[in-house]
Amino acid sequence: MTATAPPVPGRDGAPGDERLLRTSPLRRLLGRPELGSVVGAAAVFLFFAVVADSFLRASSFGTVLYAASTIGIMAVPVALLMIGGEFDLSAGVLVTSSALVSSMVSYQMTANVWVGVLVSLLVTLAIGVFNGVLLTRTKLPSFIITLGTFLMLTGLNLGLTKLISGTVSTKTIADMEGFSSARALFASQLTIGGVDLKVTILWWFALVALATWILLRTRFGNWIFAVGGGAGAARAVGVPVRTTRIGLYMGVAFCAWVSGQHLLFSFDVVQSGEGVGNELIYIIAAVIGGCLITGGYGSAIGSAVGAFIFGMTSKGIVYAEWNPDWFKFFLGAMLLLATLLNAWVRKRAEATK
Repeated sequence: MTATAPPVPGRDGAPGDERLLRTSPLRRLLGRPELGSVVGAAAVFLFFAVVADSFLRASSFGTVLYAASTIGIMAVPVALLMIGGEFDLSAGVLVTSSALVSSMVSYQMTANVWVGVLVSLLVTLAIGVFNGVLLTRTKLPSFIITLGTFLMLTGLNLGLTKLISGTVSTKTIADMEGFSSARALFASQLTIGGVDLKVTILWWFALVALATWILLRTRFGNWIFAVGGGAGAARAVGVPVRTTRIGLYMGVAFCAWVSGQHLLFSFDVVQSGEGVGNELIYIIAAVIGGCLITGGYGSAIGSAVGAFIFGMTSKGIVYAEWNPDWFKFFLGAMLLLATLLNAWVRKRAEATK
């Protein structure tokens, strides 16, 4: 059985345009980057549904979604960046940097907290531009550039916080003007169908929808795939490689700002050492979701499924009353299994062509 219909003949009997060929539903399904992660997510869900009685409760579902959203908000832009063939090892500490800037600017200026929030947005985007410009100007690997940014931000977060606040954490801003409205936007909670949901879940869903639209319906999305598939070839056909890469790093920075504001307004103080190591979790979520490390392949929906697997695993272990020390083991196993499954799915998709 063939996966596609025979070529559509032209008026003169010659084979017609291959773009007019009908594609079978099976081929389209096997060609989706997130197929492997969806299968994996279903398996993880069924596993914890069996071993943990409380896993299927509505309240537990809200907790799992919240855990997934805190990773998923950053996994979305990291996935787009990986599709574009690049990495950002500074993403984890950039979240903390964003929160620290908001808190310290607001507290030291004794101003409305929205002043700190807006200053933080500008500073965070500037760091994203810095990564993108340095990458395009120096031609160094993004691994090296963002590793350097990671180390600099880690030092700045700790050094400036101790210099300004005298401790490793910021001062509380809970009593400042604008705190309530900012908290409502970044760290509030709403109840839907009797389930308490954090607002970060809505941010996550909105970002996934926006990123999916960009990838599949815009010229910029085509540029991302082209740059990830081969920057030289993309440049040769007129793709603005430099602009695309800088835009992707700015996307990571914007989502880091959103995550940082959630961190700040959830607790009203920030520890300067937070965020270290989270950049690997964002990358893991994207890879589990079907993104190739080599670039040119992946989806925003896949990153969301990868983050959801992370949420189910992290909370499922708790609901099953297992030792949480095993969490990293299960996360590593999920990464390997998902990578192998994604590779198998791609081979099957290629075999049906």
